[in-house]
Amino acid sequence: MNNLFAKIFRKKHINHKHPAHLKKCLSALDLTLLGIGCIIGTGIFVLTGIAAANQAGPAVILSFIVSGFACAFAALAYAELSSSIGGCGSAYGYSYVAFGEFFAWIIGWILLMEYGMSIAAVANGWSGYFNNALTAMGIGLPESLSKAPSLGGMVNLPAMVIILIIMSLLIIGAKQSAKFNAAMVFIKLLTVTLFISVAIFNVNPSNWHPFMPYGWFSTLPNGKTVGILAGASLVFFAYVGFDAVSTAAEEAINPQRDLPRGIIGSLAFCTMIYIIVSLLLTGVVPYQELNVSSPVAYALQKIGFQGASAVVATGVITGLTTVMLVLYYALTRIIFAMCRDGLLPHTLSEVNKATNTPIRVIVFCGLIISLIAGFIPLGALAEIVNIGTLAAFVIVSLGVIFIRKLHKNNNATFKNKWHPLIPVLGIFSCSALMFFLPLETWRRFLIWVMIGIVFYFVYSIKHSHLNKKPV
Repeated sequence: MNNLFAKIFRKKHINHKHPAHLKKCLSALDLTLLGIGCIIGTGIFVLTGIAAANQAGPAVILSFIVSGFACAFAALAYAELSSSIGGCGSAYGYSYVAFGEFFAWIIGWILLMEYGMSIAAVANGWSGYFNNALTAMGIGLPESLSKAPSLGGMVNLPAMVIILIIMSLLIIGAKQSAKFNAAMVFIKLLTVTLFISVAIFNVNPSNWHPFMPYGWFSTLPNGKTVGILAGASLVFFAYVGFDAVSTAAEEAINPQRDLPRGIIGSLAFCTMIYIIVSLLLTGVVPYQELNVSSPVAYALQKIGFQGASAVVATGVITGLTTVMLVLYYALTRIIFAMCRDGLLPHTLSEVNKATNTPIRVIVFCGLIISLIAGFIPLGALAEIVNIGTLAAFVIVSLGVIFIRKLHKNNNATFKNKWHPLIPVLGIFSCSALMFFLPLETWRRFLIWVMIGIVFYFVYSIKHSHLNKKPV
């Protein structure tokens, strides 16, 4: 029994060098744009209106601020750990050093769920907008090729194809992917800028009254939770992505300097954009009318802006493309790290000499996720992404406290100005947001964790490279 505990709680030492390594080619600007590319997507084009209409009213701006603060504390924790520990495993790698192999496996397993389900869910959303654009041009796909079998179709072909296209792009190389991401980020920021420049001259202040129709938090007779805090738990999904920047640690040219800049810079920029857009959106249209699939397009149509649907569709399609690109990139790097440690099949961690990318991992993920996106309508499963992300944020914030105690003399570590308090605030704020999530989300989350525990004791503990060494 003592030997078993010694194995599952054994920790790795900080080590920036590995037998299989990735090429350093990403600058601070590349990392910041990766974060922006992943953060600005579904949240700004869809969730803003839904959260305003169903949960917070015009006070959705406060929901974004609350979520933004929770993410800010987590971002500072990520910045510190990414600059001191490094590696491409993100929260998985940090947990390995701070808490040992078993907890690292659990958080890695949660990250696989978070990123994998996110990519498939976003691909389904991308497919819908893409097919709408084709329909507007008179060449729309039939339902049999645009919907999953359970929805009356045969396969969601566009969702499968976009994932395979992104797979091909990631195979080529990280720098090439970063250039494509930068171009797509530029297009969707133009779309957001267009909305702001038009909406700012069409605000009706009376739409902001009452500003807090549901207060901070309350429960309706039907059991539905509403209010600013409930809205914050929902719009938190809009921030998912800045943590993906930390998975680029091994490919960053100067990770100790550039990773904190990329993580914090992308989060700060996107928070500002969310606040401006949500304020203008609820000022242009009464919040009760925003429970639509594309509230930004709806608002532009209401104020008479011609061509709104086409403009916003372009922004959404490019926005969701970059979200998938960065999430896919992050997922492959986390699996790469777990394979390299022996917790998943080691053969997947081989790096192609020509492209300096883990092609086997990329292809493996692409084939599985494309099948999920093509044949399974995810629906409410997308909600589980939030709880997985918040759990990762709590673990990372807790990891900062442990790493500081383990490596007190690590002068290379990025430290926050108020560093003793930051991780505590991160743990508290992210745990609070988890509390406001539905019970069904918790149930699915715990089932996934139990499956991961079984897999660990059946396979991972026997193949772990760390446990093959003398204890």
